[in-house]
Amino acid sequence: MRFGPLDVAEAEGSFAAHSVSLGKGVLKKGTRIGPEEIERLKAAGIATIVAATLEPGDVPEDDAATRIATTVAGAAVEVAPAFTGRANLMARAAGIVRVDKSGIDRLNRVDPAITFATLADFAPVAAGQMVGTVKILPYAVASHALDAALEGTEPLLSVVPFRKLDVGLVQTRVAGTREQVLDKTIRVLDERLAPSGNRVGREIRTDHNAGAVAEAIDVLVGENHELVVVFGASANADRTDVVPTAIELAGGRVEQFGMPVDPGNLLVLGGVGPVTVVGAPGCARSPKENGFDWVLDRILADIAVTAEDITGMGVGGLLMEIATRPQPREESAPGTTARKVAAVVLAGGSSRRMGGPNKLVAELDGKPILAHVVAAALASRAGPVIVVTGNRDHEARTALAGLDVEFVYNAEHAEGLSTSLRAGIAAVPEDADAAIVLLGDMPRVSAATIDRLIEAFDPEAGRTIVVPTYRGKRGNPVLWARRYFPDLAAIRGDTGARHLIGENRDGVVEVEFDESVALDVDTPEALASLGGRFAD
Repeated sequence: MRFGPLDVAEAEGSFAAHSVSLGKGVLKKGTRIGPEEIERLKAAGIATIVAATLEPGDVPEDDAATRIATTVAGAAVEVAPAFTGRANLMARAAGIVRVDKSGIDRLNRVDPAITFATLADFAPVAAGQMVGTVKILPYAVASHALDAALEGTEPLLSVVPFRKLDVGLVQTRVAGTREQVLDKTIRVLDERLAPSGNRVGREIRTDHNAGAVAEAIDVLVGENHELVVVFGASANADRTDVVPTAIELAGGRVEQFGMPVDPGNLLVLGGVGPVTVVGAPGCARSPKENGFDWVLDRILADIAVTAEDITGMGVGGLLMEIATRPQPREESAPGTTARKVAAVVLAGGSSRRMGGPNKLVAELDGKPILAHVVAAALASRAGPVIVVTGNRDHEARTALAGLDVEFVYNAEHAEGLSTSLRAGIAAVPEDADAAIVLLGDMPRVSAATIDRLIEAFDPEAGRTIVVPTYRGKRGNPVLWARRYFPDLAAIRGDTGARHLIGENRDGVVEVEFDESVALDVDTPEALASLGGRFAD
């Protein structure tokens, strides 16, 4: 491929190497130059253009990317249509990514024009999530380089799907143990299991001594649970402590005590016959990532976990801090503050699909649907909470009477969703780093959901759009960094911002949740299914 300046009259068939302003409009980078483009360039007074010209034997970027991606895609991985020299590889099912590092390294060293990036080995993914991408850097690649890349190459990237398991839970008590803590532990464990389609089956609460724990393990093993998780009221301080001793008293074995992952050091891995038993570290009561996640994900995908596997997790095992445990690692620098994220609740629609009544004031569990959404926002880390009204403004205000929110009236609400979005974004304070946009008809979205989305927001790491998913499909609410506010304000018509997610995919991070992020109340049937009703 030749790359350089060309007379516009001789540029037909080449590709624009850079975007070119034409006064009225732009000739975008990568555009194939034909007669029409030549006339537009001439009309703009442009005599030369920097262009890429294919030579005999060159393979166009999309064709090359597709051929490589199809070759490297393994089990449970599919190839999306190529665009601008990029072919993305997507997970067909929720599971664990496996990569052939040596094969990928070899491929990336064939030619600078060819690149292949993947998620890390053993990364958990949802169905439909991107797991890798092949990118051809110029507009074509020489056929000999492509042949060399494909020669002897076998599938290098696969996904091992999660499996359904019967999961049992043992929790111990000591004097002063609060039942609320144990209740929360079940919820957090269920959240961890949800992406794999699993949940806790039976739970047993017992005293914190080895005999009592062994009896509980016996019961769960006898009921054919395939995985038993034990949360001790006191941390496992030693190989002979309560949980590892209990595993052995139950006729089992302890395969590993401790792991070089922090937080998560005090994990115990063992088994009773074919049943895996995990003594969870105390940090696993928090939803934050820790060493327990690394072991649990592999078990759920039926990937064997050995003592050698665990002791090999030290590199990369220094994980992010959890809020309740800032020591012994370095504390935040003086003067630093958490990022400020405003909440924008869209509540100005006309409820057309509801057939007349205002869906936002329908009652659910004793209060209006809109009040559920706003209460979740107020209980979260987001603030301020801005409610955009429009149609039946007085009903929305009445439903939220006494709540600490800022109202914004959208006089253009009849023109569609984009007008409410624009009004809400315009009201976000100047010192906010981002805004999370909530829909007023999604009453099952919780404060915990909002907080998890905020936790995933990290502009320094390029995580600037945070999107919740349910079974791999995107839902709401969505968090947007301030850099996208002008783009959000430019949307017109009765449409949302979904296209901006596609246009800025490099900044998107997806977080898997339960069905609450996909559940809206648009129709009488949806309202009835939740047990809601309109007041008499």
